[in-house]
Amino acid sequence: MFSALRKTLLTGIGAAVITKEKAEAAFADFVENGKVSAADARVMARKLAEDGRKEFDTVSREVEARVQDFAARSSAATKERLAALEARIAELERTKATPARKKTRAKAK
Repeated sequence: MFSALRKTLLTGIGAAVITKEKAEAAFADFVENGKVSAADARVMARKLAEDGRKEFDTVSREVEARVQDFAARSSAATKERLAALEARIAELERTKATPARKKTRAKAK
């Protein structure tokens, strides 16, 4: 379950990351309109793609850490609930066993 959640989140993040080629295509319009030079557009596209990759890596690490933290907390909570249930069952078994012994002794007399 957690790996599916992680993959879904990372897929969404990956879709938001801009590639160098897409950035170059977007900056080509600026070059055509004479707003920036071709060399400047390539530099800006490279920088934008690099920043996108860094952001993707940062967010990926954060998502991974949060998923692992959630899994650890869920596991601990499950273990606590299981221990509580085992204690209740043991207590119920002791309670049920005690009256049964009294009835057995009463029948024997």
